[in-house]
Amino acid sequence: MTIEPKTYTLPAIAEAAGEWRQAGLQIVFTNGCFDIIHPGHTRYLREARQLGDVLVVGLNADESVRQLKGPGRPVMNEGERGEVLLSLRWVDAVVIFSDPTPLALIEAVVPHFLVKGGDWPVESIVGADFVRRHGGEVVSLPFHTGLSTTELIHRITETDP
Repeated sequence: MTIEPKTYTLPAIAEAAGEWRQAGLQIVFTNGCFDIIHPGHTRYLREARQLGDVLVVGLNADESVRQLKGPGRPVMNEGERGEVLLSLRWVDAVVIFSDPTPLALIEAVVPHFLVKGGDWPVESIVGADFVRRHGGEVVSLPFHTGLSTTELIHRITETDP
């Protein structure tokens, strides 16, 4: 089954995920802001994708990023962030969400693997109970220290021209 990377709505990803499961594909889900893609993001997404056959990324909407990260964020709008994510060979689907958490999205996808970075303890990962109840696995991947958007923004703004 060939999957054309694209942005999905919530109803469309639920339908697509059902088709992928019927085809026997293992679905991996992760979520985040992904504001200014950097090597920490690409390593993380590659490692997440290696767990299964399809990687679905829940992307925080702009207002959600502002609430999480503060004024001045996101640096790139949700359309730009989604476009960059879809250009990465590991990402098969992007779904922009505005809810405070990705729980509704996780429930729509019913992933085989729910993945977050190592800065998230497994017991704190939203949707973990749901995924486990449906036979899935929750994975916390190693965090790549020193590779963050906040650190990158700091390096850019503190550098003399």
